[in-house]
Amino acid sequence: METGSPQNTGTTGDERAGDEPGWTGLPPGLLRMRRLLLVVWLGLLAIGLGLLLGLLAGPGWAAFSVLPLVLMAWGWVMLGRNWRSWRYAERADDLLISRGVLWREETVVPYGRMQLVEVTSGPVERHFGLASVQLHTAAAATDATIPGLDPAEAERLRDRLTELGEARSAGL
Repeated sequence: METGSPQNTGTTGDERAGDEPGWTGLPPGLLRMRRLLLVVWLGLLAIGLGLLLGLLAGPGWAAFSVLPLVLMAWGWVMLGRNWRSWRYAERADDLLISRGVLWREETVVPYGRMQLVEVTSGPVERHFGLASVQLHTAAAATDATIPGLDPAEAERLRDRLTELGEARSAGL
């Protein structure tokens, strides 16, 4: 199995069960959105902490406002690693979703078990032109989400998964 690369391998999503699936990574817009939110929130925290400590405890204590900036640098790297870990593959009978840096999770969702496929996009996601696809199955533990997709890709994936789910569930 290929690890770490968010790029598509160039193969189709309809491989046989024994072949390596054609993995598709998440678009870079999700990483940009998450990093911008990290910089905004931790930047505001650093400024507020510096002002508060500077006014109440003295200028020496204001140096502790550097801690959120250190956390921001660490978070920047971790967000990149997390983004690269997310990928999905459409196979003939199921959808694979793989994620995780330290604890790798791979979810297999059979098309015939899908009950509902949703495309959601909150206000921040809409601002960045992103949408998420959420899959609901009969077992709540196997519900899966693919975040940060281009809205056109999310709708295409929803339509394709719905079509395949209807075709597969008809045989059950």
